[in-house]
Amino acid sequence: MSTAHSIAELYVDHHRWLHAWLRKKLGCSHRAADLLHDTYLRLLNREEVPQLEEPRAFLVTVAQRVLSNHWRHERIERAFMETLAQWPAAVAPSAEEKACLLETLIEIDRLLDGLPTVVKRAFLHAQLDGMSHGEIAAALNISLSSVKRYLIKAGAQCYFALEMD
Repeated sequence: MSTAHSIAELYVDHHRWLHAWLRKKLGCSHRAADLLHDTYLRLLNREEVPQLEEPRAFLVTVAQRVLSNHWRHERIERAFMETLAQWPAAVAPSAEEKACLLETLIEIDRLLDGLPTVVKRAFLHAQLDGMSHGEIAAALNISLSSVKRYLIKAGAQCYFALEMD
């Protein structure tokens, strides 16, 4: 059986149930429909779907990952908008620039996913704030050698994540 066919069966058999589950989590039918769509797209991007004894448990696992990404993106967007609100109007980016910046921040978050917080912070201080290694060490209360090690680790993770895409 093809992957698309098995996913089509999952959709027919469980989409109403999964939509209700997502709607309960989100409190919004429209956002639930969007994430339901994203869940099935994620399944379609898989090379194969395993034989499922518990299809709803499988769907919940996939949907929880989609939901987690959604909430993380919302946190990033909220922090970004709060930061922009502090900028003078004269330097505020256009709507297109805001969208591009937000997309970039979400991609950076994806690339750094799984790294310890201190590694992420060191990398972001270097890349976004333009801080020197010494400034990062002082800000994070870590050694200069740790800063160098963390920047190499984060840079390597970004490089190899991009290579995999």
